[in-house]
Amino acid sequence: MAEMKVSLKLLIDTGAKRVLFAEAGKDCVDFLFHILSLPVATIIRLLQAQGMVGSLPNLYKSLESLNDTYIQPDKSKDTFLKPAPPVSSSSVPLLALKDPLIQKNFYKCAHCNCHVSDDPTAVCPKCGRKMTAIVAYVAPPAVQVASEDGGIVKGVVTYMVMDDLVVKPMSTISSITLLNKFNVKEVGALEEKVVNLGMKEAIMLLKTSLQSQKVLTDVFC
Repeated sequence: MAEMKVSLKLLIDTGAKRVLFAEAGKDCVDFLFHILSLPVATIIRLLQAQGMVGSLPNLYKSLESLNDTYIQPDKSKDTFLKPAPPVSSSSVPLLALKDPLIQKNFYKCAHCNCHVSDDPTAVCPKCGRKMTAIVAYVAPPAVQVASEDGGIVKGVVTYMVMDDLVVKPMSTISSITLLNKFNVKEVGALEEKVVNLGMKEAIMLLKTSLQSQKVLTDVFC
């Protein structure tokens, strides 16, 4: 299945080499706001390969490497390391930042073949044997939701996304006001550029948003 993407139209000041703002539809704004609902562990896991700074990665790795001997018998490390995505994610077109590396497995008793568990240390209630036979999990097919359905914001307007990710409804007056605010003298120096947000760009946006107030400029310029 082809990767789902959402588009963003940037207005770039080529003289100053910066993004003034971007035009975005409902699908893109839903994706951006959905980042706020991501569990911290999911963000850490996504950004580890990108060289995430700070101490949170150390906390994540500490739990990941901790022997199961020290974990409460009714708890699973994956509950904290790989938390389930928010329920609302099914209505976000890009399914915001789902980790493609997660593989979910279930386990069954090879003898009875009648019970399933997500814990390989579970004991079959029928025969008492360990449930260690792996049953691969097959995810349901992705369903693309119509742009007006679900999500967070309504699709009745075009939205303006600022360089620092401030989001608000767009209007002609607000666009003119911003051009004056940025002291744009030469309209000919302005350039429109349409960019697509896929998984790669989404992770770059996430990482940059934790480090910069010029997110769109840093990622796309």
